[in-house]
Amino acid sequence: MPCRSVVSLVPSLTEAVAATAPELLVGATDWCSHPGDLAVTRVRGTKNPDVPAIAGLAPDLVLANEEENRPADLRALREAGLRVLVTEVRTLEQGFAELDRVLTRGCGLSRPAWLDEAEEAWARARAEFDVRAVVPVWRKPWMVLGRDTFAGDLLAHLGVRNRYAGHEERYPRVPLAELSEPGRAEVVVLPDEPYRFTLEDGPEAFPGTPAALCSGRHLTWYGPSLVRAPQVLGAALRAALR
Repeated sequence: MPCRSVVSLVPSLTEAVAATAPELLVGATDWCSHPGDLAVTRVRGTKNPDVPAIAGLAPDLVLANEEENRPADLRALREAGLRVLVTEVRTLEQGFAELDRVLTRGCGLSRPAWLDEAEEAWARARAEFDVRAVVPVWRKPWMVLGRDTFAGDLLAHLGVRNRYAGHEERYPRVPLAELSEPGRAEVVVLPDEPYRFTLEDGPEAFPGTPAALCSGRHLTWYGPSLVRAPQVLGAALRAALR
């Protein structure tokens, strides 16, 4: 049976469906900020979706992610009789494969041109940097990228080695005194989400270490943003390291 309606609980996947077949989307979370003119029913957040409201929309498919959405919520959606497709994205290649699965097998769409463009953009990207990085994703407490993260893999494709890639946790809490100690890293990468680091909020914690302020959407989202991500991230790193 063809897929006629979709609720997305993942901002990346919301943007991916909206860029491919916007007529399918009937619901999305409050965190689904792209495209900016998205006009669908909002079903609360990724961690506290309004299950009755989603069930009331009666979508043919609910899109979720094993990291962003809670198992209990996904179980409740399935118990409500809904079909739930759960993605797992830890690497760039996995991101491409999951996007293809969501759009072609899940939604029954033709593979979109933007997905080919994204793969081509990353195939052309080169590891022009050779630096170790600390990549905070939160402050108070300080949390950084650890092992097996999509954002870490994107940076690795550009030649940026995550200082905590070997940590046993995926998003470890690390004291600032350790993160900022001399020689810990050649650059600190500060995205504007999930914590909104800015020129005035973040770099001052790492005196003596260049700070690359970058778009969190281009670092952590898997979707149409991947087309420009190599260019956007590369520009931010070059500006910090020049």
